[in-house]
Amino acid sequence: MATVDRAFPDVPQRGRALPAFLWVGWRWISRNPAVTITPVLLPFIFLYFLSLISPPSLLPLEIVGAMLFTMQNIGSWVLGDSATWRIECSLEDMFVASPLGRIRYLFGIAFSNLIAMLPALAILTVLLAWIGGEHGHPLTPYAFAVLVGSLAVLWVLFSSIGIGISSRVRTQREIWPIGNLTFTILGMLSPLYYPLSALPPAWQVVAHFLPTTYAALLAQGALGITPATPIEMLTYAGFLAACALVTLVIMLRLYQWGER
Repeated sequence: MATVDRAFPDVPQRGRALPAFLWVGWRWISRNPAVTITPVLLPFIFLYFLSLISPPSLLPLEIVGAMLFTMQNIGSWVLGDSATWRIECSLEDMFVASPLGRIRYLFGIAFSNLIAMLPALAILTVLLAWIGGEHGHPLTPYAFAVLVGSLAVLWVLFSSIGIGISSRVRTQREIWPIGNLTFTILGMLSPLYYPLSALPPAWQVVAHFLPTTYAALLAQGALGITPATPIEMLTYAGFLAACALVTLVIMLRLYQWGER
């Protein structure tokens, strides 16, 4: 670090990593606009068919589920980027040799993928405000804050899962099946597009072990879609935060940084 300081005395050494990763995410969108369509397409396919076969009153709940499912899928994108940069580009080796550190490197990957997900989340937010208001579930400031908080926790949680798994992937051919299998199963087992009470009792027990379930219950309770007392809301928030913290610690230990 001292050598770098002497060679480039006028170049700042801190505060540049996050803007650089932001630029990576933005360039991905600007050079390939289809990137902004992909995160919207899958949840909208679900919403379209569910709107045909389910009661109209469940549409606000299904839109919330689409937002949570979209944020969950960021884990698959993070897994793909982290593994590709390491296996194909050898970019991770450069960061290992730099003073950046693994936490800021991993956070940067997650942040760059969040930029690509924002257009989909913005469209779904507008749709939720419109449809929710028509069905008696307005997107109040309180509901919006709870929803954003739930999405933020899922972003950290599933980005950490993607990053943790990525260091164990050895070839490019493993990235797509492992990512899709992991995050699709987690999304389908959680009550995102349907109420928890609609599941069979045994499935409800399984769902309570998944963090996305608590994010869904929080958002649904804040919007008044499903009844929830203040104590229940605090319980959901506590379980979601605990799941995120435990998962983050486990995945950081699983992630292999530097010499293997």
